[in-house]
Amino acid sequence: MLLHVPNVLTGEQVADCRRQLEAADWVDGRVTAGHQSATAKDNGQLPEHSPVARELGQMILSALDRNPLFLAGALPLKIFPPLFNRYSGGQSFGNHVDNAVRQVRTAAPNAKTWVRTDISATLFLAAPSEYDGGELMIDDTYGSHSVKLPAGDLVLYPSTSLHRVQPVTRGARIASFFWIQSMVRDDGQRTLLLDLDLAIQRLGADVKGHPALVQLTGVYHNLLRRWADAS
Repeated sequence: MLLHVPNVLTGEQVADCRRQLEAADWVDGRVTAGHQSATAKDNGQLPEHSPVARELGQMILSALDRNPLFLAGALPLKIFPPLFNRYSGGQSFGNHVDNAVRQVRTAAPNAKTWVRTDISATLFLAAPSEYDGGELMIDDTYGSHSVKLPAGDLVLYPSTSLHRVQPVTRGARIASFFWIQSMVRDDGQRTLLLDLDLAIQRLGADVKGHPALVQLTGVYHNLLRRWADAS
């Protein structure tokens, strides 16, 4: 499932992100790349534990927690803390698949928290008019999809997907990226649940009080109960 989630951040929030990111210290993006990805990755990245990354990441997580479409599409169990990257001057990220699991670093020296990467997310923080190139290209069984969204919008896609970022030839592409471990591991099952959820919402808006709403809502929750792993 490739899902566009509009208006995750407001214009004010995007502007605040940009102000803080412009004053931040960036490092080589290969610091979080796996062995294969490191050979294809050329960008800048905010250090994972920088105060700016932590503050902005928390703002993004709070916004996601209030976004019904994100919650319905991702069914999140765990979210890897948002990271931030920047592409400019011809930088790009070649074909790669995201690591299957990511370790969340904690303050406790021996504590380990792992996130299984079911869903990859990119939250765009620069408007398309600010840069040339920089399209997120996602391959699936239906071909290659080009994604370049307005600032504040999010795209979700299966972490199993082969994907890349095209070279940025003008300006700078600035974004946040992170991964989600869903309660429902299988992408096909998540897609069916989202389709059913949206259909129930449309029926409820068009035909209020229709008796089928209770039955369909029961089907949704029984499927979720069958497929979900909430531990």
